Amino acid sequence: MKKIFFIGLRQGSNKIGRSGLFLLILAISLPFGAFAFQDMGNQEANYASYRGEVVDSETNRPLVFASLTVSGSNISTVTNTEGAFLLKVPSDIEGTSVEVSFLGYRSKTIPLSTLNAENNTIALDVLVTELPEVNVTVPKDAVTLVKETLRRKGENYLDDPSMMTAFYRETIKRRRRNVSLSEAVVSIYKTPYTSPRRDAVQMYKSRKSTDYSKLDTLVLKLQGGPFNALYVDVMKYPEYIFGEESIENYNFRFDRSTRINDRLIYVISFNQREDVLEPLYRGELYIDVEKKVLTSAIYSLNITDKELASRLFVRKKPWNARVYPEEVAYRVDYRERNGKWYYGYSNAVLEFKINWDKKLFNTVYNMTCEMAVTDWEKNADLSEPRFRDRLKSTMILSDEASGFSDPDFWGEYNIIEPEKSIESAIKKIQRQLKRQE
Repeated sequence: MKKIFFIGLRQGSNKIGRSGLFLLILAISLPFGAFAFQDMGNQEANYASYRGEVVDSETNRPLVFASLTVSGSNISTVTNTEGAFLLKVPSDIEGTSVEVSFLGYRSKTIPLSTLNAENNTIALDVLVTELPEVNVTVPKDAVTLVKETLRRKGENYLDDPSMMTAFYRETIKRRRRNVSLSEAVVSIYKTPYTSPRRDAVQMYKSRKSTDYSKLDTLVLKLQGGPFNALYVDVMKYPEYIFGEESIENYNFRFDRSTRINDRLIYVISFNQREDVLEPLYRGELYIDVEKKVLTSAIYSLNITDKELASRLFVRKKPWNARVYPEEVAYRVDYRERNGKWYYGYSNAVLEFKINWDKKLFNTVYNMTCEMAVTDWEKNADLSEPRFRDRLKSTMILSDEASGFSDPDFWGEYNIIEPEKSIESAIKKIQRQLKRQE
């Protein structure tokens, strides 16, 4: 009989569990290639697609998570970890341009008419950090700047209910091999940043594949789906990391400065105080010093005590298995339009090591989820999804998704371009499906 064990985070916890990231490990074995299909209907190609990469103009180094936004619209996408992008633009606004931006680089506006369908290379120049020409009042200590930024979210971030379209992807790797892939296009009913109401999420379209033969006797499932990425929105959900009480558990300091276009960005480093024993976070906050806007946050869990960190994640496990988190890291990026900032992209990276008694080698699993907002509009009529249509924060996408399909499955929806390893896994799945026909 196969043993079952769960790994997860308690939603109500005041510690790391408040991050919203959930894991679930079940001992269920299914044959690879047992796919389900759902006919999503034919979509006419009433859009133009542009593929390429964004790089450093001097070193040719790929720029990871660079933003591409269609001018005069809310349509956008991001580059993947290899600097590649895929941008789909509706035909009725094709005669415009795309704005490409990356932290610390000079933004570039490119007419869409100059782009090819494939193999575009967009090179950005590094911005030299200089003192601002205008007088900017900077708090004497970093924690004051962080608190003021949190207080001013009402004037700096979206203050109207919004309907966002987002692409979400989660992967599980056993060492370096992809063994599970789930993707979805979702609608996010985003409440104002000052509202205590949580955002609602509704699934529109999804697909999945899992090679269970590579998971030994275990099946790993990431619980929480898009909420794993959505709750990394620090400005909407500050209580998950910088609550009114928990913010006092950190030391903040000014690190360095950089720029977004011509705006000066201060980098604030933070780490938990030495006298705080529970696992908290360390990382960097990127704050527009003049507007007091958080533009990005990158942080990770301090795993100084593996046993304590394990107890925060492991719910139930076999007696002969020890499970430890090796890495828990998050990132969130915000975008700006018409003077208001909003959630644009986030990811979560988790690495677990499983040690079995009387086994020579351990097993390492890497789990990644990411979500990018690809379009949004004001939710003028305050519409909400029906209760039965709302995704729950305990959902498992690999159970909800309907299956893998053809390369044009996503149609006109912008997605995060697959990395080469994921693309290879997709092609392998498609070849296997063709053999089964």
